[in-house]
Amino acid sequence: MKSLPIKLKITILAFAIVLVSLMIGGLVIIGNVENVKEEELRKRTMITARTVAQVPEVEQYITETRGWTTINPIVERIRIINNADYIVTLNMEHERYSHPVQSKLGTVSKGEDEGPAFAEHTYTSLAKGEAGTAVRAFVPIVNENHKQVGVVIAGNLLPGFLEMLSSVKREMIVIMILTLTFGVLGSSLLARHIKEQMYNLEPHEIVRILTERTATFHAMHEGIIAIDKNESITVFNEKAKEMLGVSGEVIGKQIRNVIADTRLPEILHQDAPVYNQEIRVRDTNIMSNRIPITMNNEQAGAVAIFQDRTEVTHLAEELTGVKAFVEALRVQNHEHMNKLHTIAGLIQLGKQEEALSYVYQVSEEQEELTRSLREQIKNDSLIGLLLSKVSRGKELGIKVTISPESKITTFPENLDHHDFVLILGNLIENAFAALEKTEIEQKRVFVSIEQCHEKCNIIVEDNGYGIDKGEMEAIFEEGFTTKKEEGHGMGLYLVQNIVQKGNGNIEVDSYPNEGASFIITFPMEHKQSIKGEKMDGEVDD
Repeated sequence: MKSLPIKLKITILAFAIVLVSLMIGGLVIIGNVENVKEEELRKRTMITARTVAQVPEVEQYITETRGWTTINPIVERIRIINNADYIVTLNMEHERYSHPVQSKLGTVSKGEDEGPAFAEHTYTSLAKGEAGTAVRAFVPIVNENHKQVGVVIAGNLLPGFLEMLSSVKREMIVIMILTLTFGVLGSSLLARHIKEQMYNLEPHEIVRILTERTATFHAMHEGIIAIDKNESITVFNEKAKEMLGVSGEVIGKQIRNVIADTRLPEILHQDAPVYNQEIRVRDTNIMSNRIPITMNNEQAGAVAIFQDRTEVTHLAEELTGVKAFVEALRVQNHEHMNKLHTIAGLIQLGKQEEALSYVYQVSEEQEELTRSLREQIKNDSLIGLLLSKVSRGKELGIKVTISPESKITTFPENLDHHDFVLILGNLIENAFAALEKTEIEQKRVFVSIEQCHEKCNIIVEDNGYGIDKGEMEAIFEEGFTTKKEEGHGMGLYLVQNIVQKGNGNIEVDSYPNEGASFIITFPMEHKQSIKGEKMDGEVDD
């Protein structure tokens, strides 16, 4: 049975249900027919008994010796006319004065249900005998002086089950044929419809797919939460529970009752996906993709796929930090080789003092920049990024100036050094890209990080080709880029997300061929100390 296709299973099951229902219905019908038949026989039997009791000859000869010779022929004719199975008349001594069997005439009847009839009671009863169950009617015989002189007992046998069935067999056959025909047809259509609703999959295939899907969700390194259109949870994998601190079974519960701030239900209302958005859920910063689920062009729910912010930090560092550090090492190596060649050339020319002075000058410039940054910026990630951009600028022929007033000791609420690395890295790289397209001799990039008790400002300016007015409103859209190479269009989009996360504001001031200025302002009412935010290898001054 397990190996049968679902369509055949449903057809067989529905057919069996129809058949059993038909049998039960048949039994109920036959039972009702039996009750009706019994009631009909009671009335007919009672009429027959009353008719016999009112025959004058019966009243006259019931008290006579051998009166049955007169009574029995009369009663038999009445029995035959009324189609009764038997009619028995008894005198007050219970002697039979009529009976279908001649040998029993004049014998004494000992029926257990006869007693009340001899006390002038009229009634009916059911009596079981060798021939079957009979409906018996008892009517007293009363003479003209209103004195009881005997009893009439009329009986009719109830038809048996087979007789009842035989009496309605034609109707039952028609009903059975019609019911089974439409039942099988309906079952087949239902089975086909259900099979189509299940994408023509068998139950064991659905179980396998569900098991594989569940195992896949729980094996994934990302957190996954899915809800239906009623906001009930349908998927909540183990990684999501671990990241958000949820325990126990949550499938079927309302998402707002389990986690109030997932922002997943809003996808049901806006019916549009949200990608790579950083949100805070249960005091955990996560990078979230939230996508609506549609079936047959109707919204069926929503799914969120997310990672812990600390786990996706490598994305920002890949875009700005680590990639920039590697590039900085290459640039620095190239720059040091040029400096070594210069020193070697001076020594070969015999100008040892000039070579020594050049070494002091180069060393002092680098040390002064590093010392200044270390005094004002208490995070090695930011220092390393800025130093790498200065070196990168030298290689590109761009002078990168770090404002001597730059200072940061605390981060705005919900932000950390990864966010600042991403902001500065993207803005400076965009400035480099803008300057590479210009032919001016003095290419400059100015960077400033200023902080006070009320706010924190980040400024990145360049004197490149600027931003066209038609592009100004689109520069923060995901995927927008003026570069032809693939893989661009995410930098300013991510910057804007971070600004929104920190409740900040970003202003862009640009004129064609005069450069662009990005000013980002974060409130510092709820500030987060840099202490404890250092990366591996960082040391305090």
